[in-house]
Amino acid sequence: MFHKEGYPSIALATLVLVLCIWLGMSIESTFLGSLPIIAGVLLWIIILQFFRNPKRITPKSEKGIIAPSDGTVVKIEPFTDHEYFGEPRTLISIFMSPLNVHVTRYPFDGKVLYSQYHHGKYLVAWHPKSSTHNERTTVVIEHPSGEPILYRQIAGALARRIINYAKVGDAVKAGEDAGFIKFGSRIDVIVPNDAKINVSLDQKVKGGETIIAELLE
Repeated sequence: MFHKEGYPSIALATLVLVLCIWLGMSIESTFLGSLPIIAGVLLWIIILQFFRNPKRITPKSEKGIIAPSDGTVVKIEPFTDHEYFGEPRTLISIFMSPLNVHVTRYPFDGKVLYSQYHHGKYLVAWHPKSSTHNERTTVVIEHPSGEPILYRQIAGALARRIINYAKVGDAVKAGEDAGFIKFGSRIDVIVPNDAKINVSLDQKVKGGETIIAELLE
């Protein structure tokens, strides 16, 4: 299953593959003719795997905050977000390599309170300033407990397009498609300081499945 945002890229890669096969077959040398065919096949496979959209079974959790994306936890630290909260909270940062599934999923059921796109730079996604300097979108959703939780899609050095489906006022469901980031990126989740953190540094998480934190009563 592939994400709808990948259809144009998949179509283009398929066209390139056909052209590479035609070019390869038109070359008399078997060795030289195989090179464009191999290159076309590799490109086609890379594009297919990047835009894959596997079905996930999202756990039911009244207090849980589920990972919005696949990736590796690279930060768990105090962080003051000046865009929405303006007070110290806890940052959980998930880095996505080009090999990860890049679908963004809603981390819990709730109502979208805030959704904003920001132009920016394309620093490598693990750079300390990427949260505030890179191209990004910020989304805040009201958790069923009443607590607002923020997640941020951040473009990386290779990412050049962020897709965000969240609109203010939308009622959203945990695990549903919230957007996509093309070619390497990061997701930040900002939770209250008293939230129970269920993940550790360097842990791999699955979007729509791994409960990364739980809110207290």
